[in-house]
Amino acid sequence: MTWGDKPYGGPNERPSLGFVWLRMSSCGSEVWSGERSKGGEVSVEEIFWQTEEMYSKGMILASAIRQVRGLGDNKFEVVTSLRTFIFRAEREGERQEWMETLQTATRPPACGSQKRSGTLPHASSTNKRGLLELRGYKGRVLVSLAGSKVRLCKTEQDYKAGLAVAEVELTAANIRDVDRRGFEINTPFKNFCFTAESEREKQEWIEAVKESIAETLYDYEVAEKIWFNEANRSCADCRAPQPEWASVNLGVVICKKCAGQHRSLGPSISKVRSLKLDSSVWSNELVELFLEVGNKNANSFWAANLPLEEDLYREAFAEQRATFIRRKYRERKYTSVLEGFNDLEQLNKALCAAVVSSDVLQTMALVFSGADVMCATGDPTYSTPYLLAQRAGQKLQMEFLHQNKLCAFPRLDQWSENACLPEASVFMDGFLYISSSSTKATLDRRGRDDMARRWCTLEGGFLSYYESERSPSAIGRVDATEVISLAVNHTETMTGAGAVFTVELYLQTERLLIFGAETQETQHDWIQALTKCFIPPKVEGLVRKESELIGRLHYKEGHDLYYWRMGWFMLEGSTLHFSSGKEEEGEEEVLQLKQLQELTVSTHTEGEDKIQVLLMVECGRTVYIHGFNKMDFTVWHSAIKLAAGTDGNALGDQQLTKNGVPIIVDSCIAFVTQYGLCQEGVYQRPGDPGRVSHLLEEFTHDARNVKLREKEHRLEDVTDTLKSFLSQAEDALLTKELYPYWVSALDEKNERQRVKKYSTFIESLPKINRSTLEALLQHLYRIQQCSHLNRMPSEKLASVFSSCLFQTRGQTTQEISVVHDLISNYITLFSVSEDQVQQMERENSFITRWNDKKDTTFAPAGDLIFEVYLEKREPEKCCLIKVSPSMRPTELAETTLNMRNVAVNADDFWTTFEVIENGELERPLHHSEKILEQVLEWSSLDYPSSAFLVIKKFVGFRLLGKDQRHFLKGDYLKFSDGCSKLLSGHKFQDKYVVLHSEKLLLYRDIKSAKAEKTIPLKDVKCYLGLKKRLKPPTNWGFTICTDKQQLHFCCDKRETQVNWVTDIIRMKYGSDLHASTNSKETADHKSSRGGALTEGSKVLPQNLNSSKQTTERRVSLGALGDGERRPAKDPSPHFKSNTIGAPKSNTMGLPKSNPIAVPKSNTIGAPKSNEPFKPPAIPNRRTSVDVCLPLRLPSPSSSRHMQPMPLPVLPQSGCKTVNKRPALGGEAILPPSLLNELNSVLNKTGRTNKNND
Repeated sequence: MTWGDKPYGGPNERPSLGFVWLRMSSCGSEVWSGERSKGGEVSVEEIFWQTEEMYSKGMILASAIRQVRGLGDNKFEVVTSLRTFIFRAEREGERQEWMETLQTATRPPACGSQKRSGTLPHASSTNKRGLLELRGYKGRVLVSLAGSKVRLCKTEQDYKAGLAVAEVELTAANIRDVDRRGFEINTPFKNFCFTAESEREKQEWIEAVKESIAETLYDYEVAEKIWFNEANRSCADCRAPQPEWASVNLGVVICKKCAGQHRSLGPSISKVRSLKLDSSVWSNELVELFLEVGNKNANSFWAANLPLEEDLYREAFAEQRATFIRRKYRERKYTSVLEGFNDLEQLNKALCAAVVSSDVLQTMALVFSGADVMCATGDPTYSTPYLLAQRAGQKLQMEFLHQNKLCAFPRLDQWSENACLPEASVFMDGFLYISSSSTKATLDRRGRDDMARRWCTLEGGFLSYYESERSPSAIGRVDATEVISLAVNHTETMTGAGAVFTVELYLQTERLLIFGAETQETQHDWIQALTKCFIPPKVEGLVRKESELIGRLHYKEGHDLYYWRMGWFMLEGSTLHFSSGKEEEGEEEVLQLKQLQELTVSTHTEGEDKIQVLLMVECGRTVYIHGFNKMDFTVWHSAIKLAAGTDGNALGDQQLTKNGVPIIVDSCIAFVTQYGLCQEGVYQRPGDPGRVSHLLEEFTHDARNVKLREKEHRLEDVTDTLKSFLSQAEDALLTKELYPYWVSALDEKNERQRVKKYSTFIESLPKINRSTLEALLQHLYRIQQCSHLNRMPSEKLASVFSSCLFQTRGQTTQEISVVHDLISNYITLFSVSEDQVQQMERENSFITRWNDKKDTTFAPAGDLIFEVYLEKREPEKCCLIKVSPSMRPTELAETTLNMRNVAVNADDFWTTFEVIENGELERPLHHSEKILEQVLEWSSLDYPSSAFLVIKKFVGFRLLGKDQRHFLKGDYLKFSDGCSKLLSGHKFQDKYVVLHSEKLLLYRDIKSAKAEKTIPLKDVKCYLGLKKRLKPPTNWGFTICTDKQQLHFCCDKRETQVNWVTDIIRMKYGSDLHASTNSKETADHKSSRGGALTEGSKVLPQNLNSSKQTTERRVSLGALGDGERRPAKDPSPHFKSNTIGAPKSNTMGLPKSNPIAVPKSNTIGAPKSNEPFKPPAIPNRRTSVDVCLPLRLPSPSSSRHMQPMPLPVLPQSGCKTVNKRPALGGEAILPPSLLNELNSVLNKTGRTNKNND
């Protein structure tokens, strides 16, 4: 039997307790532990007994004990109103002590003394009480919740008599919903699982227990400190006493009811925190800030012009409270207006001056009037107001700026009552269909049965709807300035009243209003009127008739990743237009969603809040966006994802690479290039129809996320997938309109003249057809180059692909001849330079070597793609990198760090390591080594699949920057050659090791004149680490690998190990592990090629100067074959690309790109002397796009066609800037007699010259 207050500690301390052993007859002959008070005032409230568990098996409240009587044989009995309990002590003295203690506890309290808390329970004193099933206990138990304790009783009678089974303290407990009608109270010692009679009863119990637990967690320390300022003892909005919440960025203390309305404003305006629960948020500086400001001073700004009749009172309804708080903080209707500030620049200057003083109230007024917290100060060292305040030692200013760094308050005059409505005269009325369930979004717009016809008015910036046009009061009202997104449905939605065209309004308060118009014209008129009420005039150009989604979002671009800006976005088809709305930042920008190389959602932590962010990478640009709330973000994410996906069979409906090639084509030719270049009969072996159909379906669903891998996909299935796609596309790649012209070109016997005609026809193709044809012909040209291995010369390739390119049912000699000419003359048709041809040959040579030597258990994934890990070999750390034969370790590290958005510090030496032997040995690669040459050697390992590449910091490495070939170094090391013949002693023996003259010399000791072993460093590899099976005496060592054996050296510490390895590498190569800018190897890096598989990597933030030049670090993701194409006789000066990973030649079967050009002398990939490499800054220029100009073409030969047809000028897609390649030859002129016929064909096919870009 145990005496005590509770089984788990609580806030009230008890007197020290002693333990004795007792026997209780009424519960059997078990042995129970007892506990009694020793010394001090006796304050026993309850008696309970237990076995080895923390919680008791039975308990008697002290107030329930009526009498304690002694019996013989060291026994005594405890009498209650329900039953009598008999206990026996070991000795008579102990029995007497127990009886005295119990009798003292049961006496009535003396007058004026503290009342016992262990009195009999009353219904009024309990939070909740009822019968529940308890897992592990037969039958139901009565559970009562009082304060922070849950008491378990067998019956209602026991409960009233003060008898219980156990009592659970909720101080360190939590509750969770486990299943239907079940919930669980978890304590540090035991879990109690209860089952209620209904779901509703379960929810009531959960809410009651949660409230009790929350009460135990309250920390009143912060509240008491904040309330020390008398103004903070009442709510800043409604003056309710003892407010327990605060807006940490606005500087006001508020009550619970007002806090709920503050949350609806969004964290960009008000960040609500609890004084009692969020104790970790309340730093000393933040508490001091609230004591300094106080509600009185805060309201001197926020409520300076508050009319008495508009003031809020404590008993106000939720709607009144929401309106008042919106007007006070979002609209800033009652604020004091700062005079003398005409523009944002003046506000920012005043802010920079205010933060260095102690006047926090002035800083608050400036920020809440529109000053930019992240504005430029003009000081490169202290570039933000926060840094100025830090320099001045103004901690309260720093805290205020920190709390408002993510908040955005536009200039006050822009959001005044008159200015927030750009056109106060906007008025519109009429009947619309309003959804009755306007609080929930729906993704299914095909039908709605909840829309009712209402009379609607738009006046003064408010959209109101009434029961009828005669109704005096509105059913509902929406403030147009609260609209953050507007979604338009251009197709009919069926309702109970008929078909309507719907519009969805997404509000800042996470509400949704759906209305519909009977005609598209009416719908467009309402959209035009509504958008004028919430879209600034500067971006009204975004509102177009075909707009599908319009609104404002927070965004960051690649050239400015430091803070979020507010911008206006418009989605039209697969094009996303956006603008900041500021004249100084230029016109609207455009993202082609079909060409996104990356579209991912991630969760970012901004201060104390977690937000969902959508990342979009397109053609070297990176844009991050996030919404004002979850509903807003979801609708934008869904719409962008849908627009970026595949929505048809035409080439233009596909997901595209940054070069405008369908991803399905790009992926297939890349896979075949790597794994089919040496396969005999490639493109002739049939695939499995089921697997081909499944693969086509995967590409159609989401081509961007389909990764072709050798172990998962068969070569013949991939080749058939490519052919099937080209055959089933909505239009032939060479276009059916041009068919007679392609065939008629064969009449020209002179091949050179024939190629000129082909070139002219290619120029007339739509842009996407042209880029796709170029990528495919490059691939087929590469295949026929290796025809001695794959037995696929251009004749056979032409026979296979002619029906695909022309989409004809059979194969004709003419079609085959045309495709044969195109493959054979690919170099001439697309002006491929000699350097590009040589690069293609080198890559072909590498692929054939790889296929000859690679082990079947190891193969890189995809298009010469390798798994590269960042710091650790874990799935989430894996990056898929496209690697070219000339890629070096420095470029590989840059590419990987850019993909992972890792900031590079000056003291970090990020190094590429080759790891073998299941991670036991790792070797830092010298900057002059070529990645693929090292990987190729893995095929000679016993377990090639255990080898991998990892990028990580080389801890302990240091730059010396001088030639190491004449370096001399010697020391004692423990050495083992791995031989098992040593029968005695340890396998590692002491040797004196000397590093000199590009050799490693081993002596018996320092006095020896002749070396026992000489190891030339020319052909060795030095790895950090030792094999565990050798059982080395220390954890630090390195392994020297030669062609014949492995030599193992053991060091006494990590520093010695790193020094030996780096010195050996320096002596072998004559330079440091990391390159200097004057090294010869660095210059070679400009020809290395590679890129990220995802075709888009996150851009690292950079320091920006005050100029408006846009800079961005970007990894070229076009893969091995990207290069800038130029005509053979281009008079303009030539440049070499400084795009990292952008190869000089368009090879490896991948389409070309237009990399950013810089002068040839600008070398990329070589870090400065004595510094680790840093990703270079690259001008962010848009790539030029070919535009189709009027062409003059020869008419088809009448010898082949009875009725010659003019050449149609086919529509181009997405062309904006002119960069036309000169026509080949001047003889290809379209006869004037065919111009009229040409126009006739254009009209019949629905194409006109207006469609051409």
